[in-house]
Amino acid sequence: MFLRLALFLLAFSCSFAEAPVPAIFRVKIETTAGHFVIEAHRDWAPHGVDRLHELVVAKFFNDSRFFRVVPGFVAQFGIAGKPAVAQAWRHKTIHDDPVIKSNLRGFVGYAMTGPNTRTTQLYINLVDNSRLDAQGFAPVGQVVEGMEVVDKLYSGYGETSGGGMRAGKQDRLFEEGNAWLDRDFPKLDKLIQASIL
Repeated sequence: MFLRLALFLLAFSCSFAEAPVPAIFRVKIETTAGHFVIEAHRDWAPHGVDRLHELVVAKFFNDSRFFRVVPGFVAQFGIAGKPAVAQAWRHKTIHDDPVIKSNLRGFVGYAMTGPNTRTTQLYINLVDNSRLDAQGFAPVGQVVEGMEVVDKLYSGYGETSGGGMRAGKQDRLFEEGNAWLDRDFPKLDKLIQASIL
């Protein structure tokens, strides 16, 4: 009897820990420029949305920086401020999702270097970047509140404060994290906290 109860409790705790990600959920991003809200849709990109949910629950984004903001293109974030955390997730890739939605202004997707290379880095389209669709960039959600905040994120450093994944110049960001960014790029806006609404 005791063994059956123990097995039941173990099964229950495992099923609770692996509860399915909601079909649609919202993520509030609090920044030094204000807050904005991303609405994620699993039917657009299930692998990407599951990873987003996992990262927010793990508090991965908290106290990080918008390290790449390129006017007329994208605002990018998603490298943890603590180097040990960033390194632990750096190579945890997820499978590609088909491109269901277009990379229009306000839509959010993962940066990548090629097939099945998405990890934790997200970008927000500041303009219509639908040309990215053909390259396999699959939006996982859309900014539904506070796009004016995204537009205010500091963009003066452009590609110099970490750049995109494809440029291959992110090693220092992974090795030194916030310490490097805050010292050499002090005007970058901070991602204070991400939470599921």
